[in-house]
Parts: sequence; C-alpha cells; structure tokens
Amino acid sequence: MAMAHETTPLRVATLTTSNTTCLAAHNGLLYSGSANQIAVFDLTNDFTHIDTLRINDAASGSVKSIAFGPWKIFTAHQDCKIRVWKITRSEPPRHRLLATLPTVKDRLYRFISPGNYVRVRRHHKRLWIEHWDAVSGVVVNGGFVYSVSWDRSFKVWSASDHKCLLSVKAHDDAVNAVAVGQNGVVYTGSADGVIGVWEIREGKKKKYTLVGTLDNHKSTVNAIALNERGWAMFSGSSDRSIMVWKKEEAGKQIAFVETLSGHQGAILSLYTLQDFLVSGSEDRTLRIWRGDVTNGYHCTTVIDGHKSPVKSLVAVRAGERSLMICSASLDGEIQVWSFMF
Repeated sequence: MAMAHETTPLRVATLTTSNTTCLAAHNGLLYSGSANQIAVFDLTNDFTHIDTLRINDAASGSVKSIAFGPWKIFTAHQDCKIRVWKITRSEPPRHRLLATLPTVKDRLYRFISPGNYVRVRRHHKRLWIEHWDAVSGVVVNGGFVYSVSWDRSFKVWSASDHKCLLSVKAHDDAVNAVAVGQNGVVYTGSADGVIGVWEIREGKKKKYTLVGTLDNHKSTVNAIALNERGWAMFSGSSDRSIMVWKKEEAGKQIAFVETLSGHQGAILSLYTLQDFLVSGSEDRTLRIWRGDVTNGYHCTTVIDGHKSPVKSLVAVRAGERSLMICSASLDGEIQVWSFMF
C-alpha cells in the first residue's frame, strides 16, 4: 500500500487543562472531561475556549466518557452516575444540565418493590437501574444510550425520557469499554481480558444474550472501536496489543484478523476514521495505522509528543485530505495535530 504522499503530523496547538480524563468531538467542538467539569473548545476558531460544563457535586469525580445525541450530551462519571446536558441552539452553543441518571422519577417508581433490588455486596442492595461503581463508558446508538461500569454490568437507557430499560451482568471484572454496532449489537471490554458480544433477543421482554466471547487478549481490555460501517472492530489491551476483528455472516459472527504490534506500553485509547486507526498508549506515543481488514493494517506514523501516557484521543476531518487529531495525556495536556494524507 503506497504511503509516500502522507506527511509527518504537525502540532498546531497545545491546550492545558486540569487532569484531562477523556476527549470527544462534535459539530466542530472539542469536549475535554476532567474532575467535576468539561471544557469546550472551538476547533474551527483557533481552539478558543467557549464554555465549561460544571458539575456542582464535588463528589462526582472524574468524567470517564462523553457521547452525543440530538442536541444532548451524555457523560459518564466516577460517582456512578450519568449526566445529561442540553445543547442550546445559540452561537456559540451553550450547555445546561438536564438530568442525572437514574432520574429521581425513575427511582421513586421502583424503590417500593423488593423485586427491583439486586445484591451488590454482602448485606448491601441497590436498585437494578443504578450503577454502583464508576461508569467507565457511554455510547449513544439510535434512540438508546448504553453505559458500562466497573460494577461489571452494562445498562440500556432511553435517550428521550432517560428511563433505564435493561441491565445486564456482563463480566467477572470491571467493564472498561463499550461499542455498539448495527442492529444494536453490543461489544464490552473488561479487566477480565474478555470482549463480550451481545445481541438483543425478542420475547415477552427484550433482553441481551451473550452470543460470543473473544478472549485472545492476555490482559485487561481498555478500549474498543468500530469502523464507520461497523464491519471491523479494534480492541486495545494492557498486553500492548491492538487486535483487529471482522464481522462475518451478516454480522452474526466476528472473527479475529490480525494483531497490530509496536506500542511499548498498554493501549489506553483507540479511534477510527475512514481507513485510519489512531492508537494512544502508556508509552506516551500515538500511532496512526492505515488499511482494511482484507489487506491488513500498517503503522504509517508514530507521534512522540507527550510527556505522559496518552489517555484519550479523537480524530476529525479537517479537509479533503487531512485529519485533525487531538490527544490528551495524564498530565492534563492536550495536543492538537494536523495530518495530511
């Protein structure tokens, strides 16, 4: 595969924040989550800081994940909660807190019946609609919100009225990552080293059934990403490997394709766009991979610009033949890179 026309990424900006824990991009804006707040930058206007989403609860802890629905933002937090924000139609857009999940209304509806409680620890029960440990990931797909937690479960919520619809005991250890593909197929990555593949089953009640377990990784699965069409999946682990998977038989099975090696530390973040895969690692570097599941992926570029492990990253189209890559490290520094291809 010819790569001669690609150039070394150029660092175009450095944004200093407070202990950035996750990044996300939406409609030309960059969202940087940290402890008790989310900073918003304009990617199209010199990376100007335009807003801050503040959580007034000091116990909320760090923001673990950010996802977007129509005029809403869903954020996952250390304090076991999901927060919903309304995006205003102003210019520049502003944000206000809309709800905290599970909602008070949902709790009141369920708290009387003993059947709505599950045992989470010895002598300790919680409502099944509640996460009881940090919410580590959140994804919006169609009219649903999917959350995963260190409590070993994933839950499904209505994106419109914010009710919890389903809760699934998914793994034997903390769930770190989630991705949702076509027809609502859910992929969960866990500290137990396993990726669970879940499909919805119709019946008296809709429920998710485990249809596959991918256990090729030798250590904690930290990140999962699907390509834009959903037919390829990428997983990153503390074993320093990135694995490529391909959906087969109309999406009902998924097969291992190859292992991408090169990072010298745990894989902490993955992001895919077009035929590119970008990975961030504990080794303080980013790698840009290019290819497809038929011909294989190849590392075209190594970016060595951080002084601390790369915890999160996001890539957006910046032109017909260019990408903008934003990467955040554990020291709170966000680097913005321009990549021509």
